[in-house]
Amino acid sequence: MKRRNNRQDAIRDIVRAKSIHTQRALVEELQAIGFNCTQATVSRDIADMGLRKLSEGIYVLAEDLHLQRMVSEFVTSCESANNLVVVKTQPGTAPGVAAAVDAASLPNVMGSVAGNDTVLVICDELEGADELVNLVNKLRSAHK
Repeated sequence: MKRRNNRQDAIRDIVRAKSIHTQRALVEELQAIGFNCTQATVSRDIADMGLRKLSEGIYVLAEDLHLQRMVSEFVTSCESANNLVVVKTQPGTAPGVAAAVDAASLPNVMGSVAGNDTVLVICDELEGADELVNLVNKLRSAHK
């Protein structure tokens, strides 16, 4: 059970960090970080975790679907400054984007503050801010 949980945590990190299009690519990513698993095992993990494949062909976590929709529709830019992430949105949409960020329960995200067209996301560390910027930019490009 512990190995499966560790593997699924690794899958969560990989899917959030990279654009994964196939189960085979996911198996290769897992093997690169030391998990010895088969495509059948990964297929079961995908079903257990509720991963979804977007029309663009990339896997996303079920809990990130709402975030993906909000980001792809309303976010215009995303940049980090130390452990802070500044997300620019279309006018009037920042509160909805901030709510989606908070609801996704992303690792390293401590909380967010929204104005009219800007969301400030506070991360617990510099690396967490960089990971969030990468995720937002990945989700922004998913529908473009």
